[in-house]
Parts: sequence; structure tokens; C-alpha cells
Amino acid sequence: MEAAVAKPMIKVAALCGSLRKASYHRGLINSAIQICNESIPGMKIEFINIEHLPFVNQDLEVDGTYPPVVEAFRQKILEADSVLFASPEYNYSVTAPLKNAIDWASRPQNVWADKPAATISTGGNAGGSRSQYHLRQIGVYIDLHFINKPEFSLNAYQKPMKFDADGNLVDLESKEKLKEVLLSLKKFTHRLQDGK
Repeated sequence: MEAAVAKPMIKVAALCGSLRKASYHRGLINSAIQICNESIPGMKIEFINIEHLPFVNQDLEVDGTYPPVVEAFRQKILEADSVLFASPEYNYSVTAPLKNAIDWASRPQNVWADKPAATISTGGNAGGSRSQYHLRQIGVYIDLHFINKPEFSLNAYQKPMKFDADGNLVDLESKEKLKEVLLSLKKFTHRLQDGK
């Protein structure tokens, strides 16, 4: 009987659509990183900062290359096995910084193609869920494959308190739901990798 072969470490690129210092969405990513480090072996999340990316502009593309900060960002996405998006909902959609990052990474060669992804959000009554639906629509064209369940859209203002003053996720039930999303992403990533 053959011994089971260990699966390779899954590298997840995490992008936050909010640039605010104490952003709840950054708090969700920080919590996801902590959860992975403490209780999900075989999966590592790296926060990828999109704050310094210039606005998409083809004038910045020279001889098939991009500005160094864009090239570095694209390389991080290319090296990732899967992607975790945390995006607030602005006007029923994703934020401008996140859309800008998505657009840069979709320029030839599209580095999003065939990657599994998950989306999480928080906010008012809908918890940012409409931004997730729009992000899924964008994913269709750029060949991202989102997990369908579980969904994670957290009402940040409902009792008990979900975040502290620094934007850290403190609600244990929400952390457990976030862990379920990460486990689903891990399983889906392995399934897509095994099918290649």
C-alpha cells in the first residue's frame, strides 16, 4: 500500500479593497491569516498591498512591460495558488482601488486565469454582499473560479460587537464562519489543482 502523498502548501494572495488604516476588511484578512497560521495546516495567506498601484493607463505600458510596482503585484498574483478578496461595497459594487488592481492583473497575460477565489465582506445591513456579486461577475470574464459556499457577508454593526477600535475581528462566531470559508477555499483549490 502506497503512503499518502502530502499536498503542497497552498499560497493565497489576499487583497483588501479598503485603504483605510483601521479597515474592517483589513481586519478580516488579518483574522484569516491568523486562523490559517493557527489551525489550517497546508495553507498560507499573504496580504498583497494594492495602495501604491497607479491608475490603469496604457500609456504606462512600454514594450509589453508595466511599471515596476505593477510588475511586482502581477508576479505576486501569478505565484499564488488562490485568491482571497475582502471588499467593502461602494455603490453596489467593488471599490475603485480593488477594481484598479483587478484590471492591472488582467492585462496581457491575465494572471488571474484559472485561479480559485473566495470573497468576504462586511458593512451595514447587507454586509457588503452586493460587492461580492459584482466581483463574481468580473471573475467570469477574467477566469477566476469563486467558491459558492459558504458565503461570508457580515453586518459589522449588529450586536455583539464584531470589531474593536483598531479594526480587528473580535467576534468568535464570525471567526468560525471565516474559517469555514478558508477551509472551503483550500478544498476547492486542491480540487482544481488535482484536475489539471
